[in-house]
Amino acid sequence: MTLPDAATSAVIVRLYSRRAELERAILSRVREIVPDRSHLEDAEYAVGLRAAIGSIVEYALVGAGQGEEWSGPIPSAAIAQAQLAARIGISLDTVLRRYIAGYALVCDFVMEEAARGGLLGQGDSLRRVQMRHASLLDRLIVAVNDQYSREVERAGRSPERRRVELVLRLLAGGHADSAELGYELDAWHLGVIATGKNARGAVRGLASALDRELLPVSRGEDTVWGWLGGRRRLGSDIERLLPATWPADVSLAMGEPGRGVKGWRLTHGQAKAALRVVLRRPQSLTRYVDVALLAAALDDEILARSLLEIYLSPLGDRGSALRATLHAYFAASRSTSSAAKSLGVVRQTVENRLHAAEQVIGRPLHACLSDIEVALCLDELNKP
Repeated sequence: MTLPDAATSAVIVRLYSRRAELERAILSRVREIVPDRSHLEDAEYAVGLRAAIGSIVEYALVGAGQGEEWSGPIPSAAIAQAQLAARIGISLDTVLRRYIAGYALVCDFVMEEAARGGLLGQGDSLRRVQMRHASLLDRLIVAVNDQYSREVERAGRSPERRRVELVLRLLAGGHADSAELGYELDAWHLGVIATGKNARGAVRGLASALDRELLPVSRGEDTVWGWLGGRRRLGSDIERLLPATWPADVSLAMGEPGRGVKGWRLTHGQAKAALRVVLRRPQSLTRYVDVALLAAALDDEILARSLLEIYLSPLGDRGSALRATLHAYFAASRSTSSAAKSLGVVRQTVENRLHAAEQVIGRPLHACLSDIEVALCLDELNKP
């Protein structure tokens, strides 16, 4: 006997309605299971983790509604995340413990919805559903284990492996010799991270255009960490120095110039923070100095949700005139005249709307303009 189709469908529909809640719960559990956040600070890994969780929840929900013979493909996002975990040194044990923790949460949600639907009396049927989920988990773990092991084996044969180990050791606070690294550390550095097809070639071209020594480290097929070193500090107009031949499909996250080993670490950390924005809003160049607050919000879920709740919820939905006016105001570098021109209204209308926004938010705009601008950017990045 299996759970009746109508009952199964009802449970799955309710689970889909709670999907965002389920994904947040799994992400939170992931952080509890392995408290060390060092790898979660890797922007590519953090974004990939969310994508993997979303795809696996979809896999579990679809699989729950299928027959015993269903064998849908393992989510590609889960495979890619397993490969990335192997490349950046996350243990297989950690990866698998996270999948098991996520599976346990899915089961908890299934039981909650079954209870709400009065289906707990059908014990045999529920056990069959749980066995179906266990079978899906087994398939997922086998595939992840295989892909992880393949990636470890492939990386172990790579001549770049030693350089990656040296870079990771240095970033963690250890020591690395400039001669062994093949890059001078007692210099000025500019940290960059490029994503996209031929990212490595694009970074090499940038180093050549700037006449800088290059330390490149591949972090996957389409991601490269890079440091551009030299005896002189690069000027503040770095964006003007991008080669005219910069590929349209390559995005660059850039830190700020730093000197010595401490500066080498700091500029890379800034580039990683900027990468959080790049992965959601790809463009040719994103400098940390331009997105520092936005990057911080993307790394802090409580901060991000609080900014949206405090500053945007009172303004109404995304189509409201108050939001549109604030968007135009910031796009016009906080000029009411320019904002009015872009909106096709008179300046007084813009001023009246800004005053109205101030009233509904409950704070003087001049005291929270940066917070509102970040909240608007977060809202744009969260658009489906």
